[in-house]
Amino acid sequence: MAKRVLVKGNEAIAMGAIAAGCRFYFGYPITPQNDIPEYMSAHLPDAGGVFIQAESEIASINMLLGAAVTGARAMTSSSSPGISLKQEGISYLCGSEVPGVIVNMSRSGPGLGGIHPSQGDYFQSTRGGGHGDYRTLVLAPSTAQENYDLTMLAFDLADKYRNPVLILGDALLGNIKEPVELKPYRKTPPVKDWALTGTAGRPQRIVKSLFLADGELTVQNWKLFKKYQSMERDVRFENYLTDDAEMIVVAFGSVARILKTSVDKLRAKGRKIGLLRPITLFPFPKAAVLAAAQQCGHLMAVELNTGQMVEDVRLAADCQAKVDFYGRPPGSIPTPDELAHEVEKAWRQGGRK
Repeated sequence: MAKRVLVKGNEAIAMGAIAAGCRFYFGYPITPQNDIPEYMSAHLPDAGGVFIQAESEIASINMLLGAAVTGARAMTSSSSPGISLKQEGISYLCGSEVPGVIVNMSRSGPGLGGIHPSQGDYFQSTRGGGHGDYRTLVLAPSTAQENYDLTMLAFDLADKYRNPVLILGDALLGNIKEPVELKPYRKTPPVKDWALTGTAGRPQRIVKSLFLADGELTVQNWKLFKKYQSMERDVRFENYLTDDAEMIVVAFGSVARILKTSVDKLRAKGRKIGLLRPITLFPFPKAAVLAAAQQCGHLMAVELNTGQMVEDVRLAADCQAKVDFYGRPPGSIPTPDELAHEVEKAWRQGGRK
């Protein structure tokens, strides 16, 4: 029977990483993710791993590249402006097809902003964020348990696609304390016949992101593009009370967990509202959103920002539904009653009584 413990969300990520075989962690302190490097510094050496507090975020992402290119499972974590500093290295990881796990427990912005929860990093996370034509697979947990489970999954997906995977949380999900079932990791990591382990006894291997021969980079980018398309096989989402819904709300992460209570409150009043929660933000669950649009003809995106994921919802809905939006800049956490009020208002404006 798996052990169940009461831990902070940040600690659950660290526990999931160690359980999945992460043996190299490189990071730099920034609120609100500091529990991750703190936990890794205390426990990773006992698992036979290496913890390094780098001199900067830029150094830490390049250290991850150096460790991961040898075939090791490696991770870094930071928060919004720190992730911005890592973007060049993330582009190198994608261009070189090197797997790794990057955690963003996002905070308010732009600039230094504040340490409140925010979903303002959606564009940065799902559009690549750095230079070049690339994508990272993005997982969005909404509970401490998912912090643990999705971190283990992130390492598997990173190896499967030879691509970095980003876990996008926020200050709420990092600092919330909940029971977590520490499920054992039962998979065998793949043999990495591309990794740089020294040339003795085998043919030369080259891992690079520099392609200078005429037409060579075009071929590489089409290869990467097809890989990003293939990630559709690993789309994940949750439907909550959507079977008979007259309007379906689309939200992710911490806002989605608050909205479950809002939906329950509205259901108690006889309002047929459902919730669709994307778990993979890239690839986005386009087919699920389109099916929801065709089912009820009325969607509503709710975010803790001024409007980012709503663009993907509208694209996926393909003009098959009215798409409303409610969002606001971070600075405080929306309450279930606030969100229920906004959802019911949109529901009424859709012609319901």
